[in-house]
Amino acid sequence: MKTGFIGLGNVGGKLAGSLLRNGYDLTVRDLDRGATERFLDGEANWANSPAEMATDCDLIITCLPSPAACSAVMEGDDGILSAIGPGKIWAEMSTTDEAEVKRLGALVQANGAEPVDCPVSGGCHRAATGNISIFAGCERATFERMLPVLTTLGRRILHTGPLGSASVLKVMTNYLATANLLTVCEALVTMERAGLDLATTYEAIKISSGTSFVHETESQVILNGSRDINFTMDLVAKDIGIFQAIAERHDVPLEISPLMIEIFKDGIARYGERAQSDDIIRRLEEATGADIRAPGFPAEMLDDEPEEPGSEVAPMRG
Repeated sequence: MKTGFIGLGNVGGKLAGSLLRNGYDLTVRDLDRGATERFLDGEANWANSPAEMATDCDLIITCLPSPAACSAVMEGDDGILSAIGPGKIWAEMSTTDEAEVKRLGALVQANGAEPVDCPVSGGCHRAATGNISIFAGCERATFERMLPVLTTLGRRILHTGPLGSASVLKVMTNYLATANLLTVCEALVTMERAGLDLATTYEAIKISSGTSFVHETESQVILNGSRDINFTMDLVAKDIGIFQAIAERHDVPLEISPLMIEIFKDGIARYGERAQSDDIIRRLEEATGADIRAPGFPAEMLDDEPEEPGSEVAPMRG
């Protein structure tokens, strides 16, 4: 399957790298031509426009920072929609709004092609090794056509149902991860102020019922001091805002979510929208005088699990 990939940023570049590493016939495009150099050096092809990619490739993947960026790539004068046709697949790997992916998906289907929303979860370090998890919302037949590519890109692949379902589940998981991050920050600062050793605190959480994926990854770069998790505050604000909108559409009176949104609005006002999401701990450090750093923790997360072929995850059905 000839595969095109548009958007070679923090996540997209790592996902596309898995395709290149595994011998796919790959065509790439990014507004930053420098981001494509290692792919072109590795014998990937360059597309002069999204339309050219849609003409030449069987599968076109987008992984872009916002719904607006995706709309421009899809609906521009030389966009994907101007050239995509029957038998082709558009796969949206960005974290986006359900309504927007359904809107674009309907335009893709009107051209005779098939849409898939397939966002990823598990962190940039796992995207780099092909060990990330992927949700896929689409028709079952389309999912089965996509599965060989998805099991190259990720390890655990979940067919979530129709188009849009994967995007809803993805922002839910990002909401939970953000809630986890904020409680971890409060826990670390409180323990430091109470006189507890931070390395011991990290291990106490890790071996307890209070542990989580966020703690076992993000707490490490917090304690290192780099706070570099390859995910920025503006992206957090986008995702938790989408989750809040879903709740409001369904008349769910959330209590924690609005507070989280306010915390990140304040974080962006203080540190800038492109600050790392883990910099949110600085609000509590500044309020208390705490220094939440400890020796021996890594500056960035690396996936130490070997790359393995992925497989479909089947939900329990009673």
